[in-house]
Amino acid sequence: MRIPLLPATQTVLDPQPFSPPIRAKLGLFPSRERVNRVPLTTLVFSLALCASLAFAQQPPQNQQRDLKVERLDTLPADTAKPLQIPVSYAVIVGISRYRNLADKDQLQFAERDAQSIFTALISPEGGNFRVENVHVLTNDKATLADVRREIGTWLPSVAREDDRVLIYFAGHGFMYQGKGYLAPFDFERDRIAQTGYPMDELASVIGGKIKAKSKILLTDACHSGAISPEDTENLNQRFGDLSKSLFSLTASRAREQSFEVADLKGGHGVFTYYVVQGMEGAADTSGDGVVTADELAEYVHTQVREYTTNRQNPTSDKANYDPEMLLAYVPSKARPAAAPAPKFGTLIFESNMNGVEVFVDGKTIGVLEKSKPVSAPGLAPGEHTVQGVKMGYEPDGPRQEMVYPGQDSPVRIRILIPRRRNKAAADLLQEGMKYYHRGNEQEYKKAVASFESALAADPTYSQAAFYLGRTYSALFDYENAARSYKLAIQLDPDYLEAHANYGGILLDTGDVDEAVRQLNTVLQREPAHPVALTLVAQAYRFKALYPQSIEAARKAIQVNPKTAEPHLWLADSLRLSGKFAEARPVYSEYLKLSDFDSKLAGKLNYYVLGSLVGMGRKKRVAERDIWNDLHNMAWFGMCECERKTGNLDTAIAECQKALTYDAKDPFAHYTLGLAFMTKAVKNGSVAELDPALKHFQQMLDLNPDIDEASIARKNIANIQQYLSQPR
Repeated sequence: MRIPLLPATQTVLDPQPFSPPIRAKLGLFPSRERVNRVPLTTLVFSLALCASLAFAQQPPQNQQRDLKVERLDTLPADTAKPLQIPVSYAVIVGISRYRNLADKDQLQFAERDAQSIFTALISPEGGNFRVENVHVLTNDKATLADVRREIGTWLPSVAREDDRVLIYFAGHGFMYQGKGYLAPFDFERDRIAQTGYPMDELASVIGGKIKAKSKILLTDACHSGAISPEDTENLNQRFGDLSKSLFSLTASRAREQSFEVADLKGGHGVFTYYVVQGMEGAADTSGDGVVTADELAEYVHTQVREYTTNRQNPTSDKANYDPEMLLAYVPSKARPAAAPAPKFGTLIFESNMNGVEVFVDGKTIGVLEKSKPVSAPGLAPGEHTVQGVKMGYEPDGPRQEMVYPGQDSPVRIRILIPRRRNKAAADLLQEGMKYYHRGNEQEYKKAVASFESALAADPTYSQAAFYLGRTYSALFDYENAARSYKLAIQLDPDYLEAHANYGGILLDTGDVDEAVRQLNTVLQREPAHPVALTLVAQAYRFKALYPQSIEAARKAIQVNPKTAEPHLWLADSLRLSGKFAEARPVYSEYLKLSDFDSKLAGKLNYYVLGSLVGMGRKKRVAERDIWNDLHNMAWFGMCECERKTGNLDTAIAECQKALTYDAKDPFAHYTLGLAFMTKAVKNGSVAELDPALKHFQQMLDLNPDIDEASIARKNIANIQQYLSQPR
């Protein structure tokens, strides 16, 4: 069992990247692509008339696995051959709250640890895993059946011989009658053999069923403690016959405990904290930008032992793995030439004010409270850039502080001077705000000019940069919007609204993986953040990760039931999962919550109310049209639900309603064609064939290149052939 580490003399936070929590109101970015709609199986119907009529629907979408190795564009300076990142898959399990354990046996930070590992794995400055290839099981999603399905069935089904597979577990681990077990969510103390996940079974899966070239097992669980009936040999010995393909790194030795600490980056297991640090580049002692198995093992061993004063000793067996196995690639850490492995030092920060965020080398270590020291351990010797920032005040820094090997160096952060703005710049900002809130294209362009003039008058005016970004967003100039948000963050690193809106731009421009990374970081610090939950639900919907989207959207609704947008993403993901009956009322709830058209649309800037336009949709500017786009999506979704459940008249009415919001929606025309054609077959009538033809043709006129176009052409040919026959 993992237990809390007794308080140390210094509070410790993570010196690695960690974005501040986002509390600003933020517009959402609804997708207008429909590629990921539920596949429609090909069907053939017969009319009980003078002849038969066959019509086709969308064929199943075949998701073929790309067997090519994903090559990196940037290579370490001293590598002799191109570095290759293999196709990679991971299962991450983190259980803090157990269904059947007493309160004293519950954990605090295992779920947070799992999310931290997830962020490190999917980062391009880390594991370089694809988001959709990493499955995360936390708390009640990590039952014994869930763990067995993901590790024992999913991983062997997707991994190939040249691939990389990683399994991470944070939770309780224990020994029983000489055998090791990991405890899933539904573990029972009096039924250990029946409810625990045997390490022997895990070894069998890793050694026999999973064919990957590189296999990585990270376990942050202890094998002794309150719930462990026996102490026995190190579990690593169970994997002794798996050759050089397995790198197994466990949190502690036999007879030791695995500690949790509340002040490690908001709360983490000590082992996981340093695993993440190492994979983000701290373990790369060779300076080639690559974190190998040997480097991570050495870094984690050293740092955990030092932090816990030798009370916890991570273990690995060098006989079982290739020391050069690639665990992470961090291009920014690559040096022109290798340097001797440094010893590490620590900076200890203390602030004169509450709410001061501290950055080391441009990466946040957390928010300081007055007179409460926070340490950043594991820093390489030499100069590091530090800065303390607080909204509304002049920052302390950036300035250089020296880190000495093996030493703790105190750093005093002093925030003293309230920020004063140039009056001319402030007046220009207010002028720009007036234009911005009028909410049309010409006024937005005037606002851009005012905000740019404000920045010219005061180059440190972060608010002007922020509103310049929002205005460019409203004009669908995403490049300049991103540039402006980055400038606002550069000027005020703790400008939360700027961070939030920049994350939205990532979604809007299609960089969904990076958006997920950013939003996951927010949710690590504030798990119930409604905007981050809504945005990540949207992001997962774009990636066709519907269960994750559904979970995030439901959490967002639980936090704020009156917010419309999470209902839309929940409904869409339910529909795309084939849960049509569940999705239909959720679409209706979205429409109910966003029904302000007659009173407000066209008068209020809809950005302020909580929505923006989505990926690839750059042709519109008026905020009213954005509202129309969202309602078009909702009515279309209800139409599809009704059509799939056989309620054709309702489906036809709702798709026609969708077209009142966007008459050029090819998918609504396509679905109307299918509904009319199905009705003709069902009723034995030809009356519906003319409207079916019309809508199929309109769909082709609007977009002849989407997947459904080939089906529409076949249906048109079938209808025309049938109508040409004598009756």
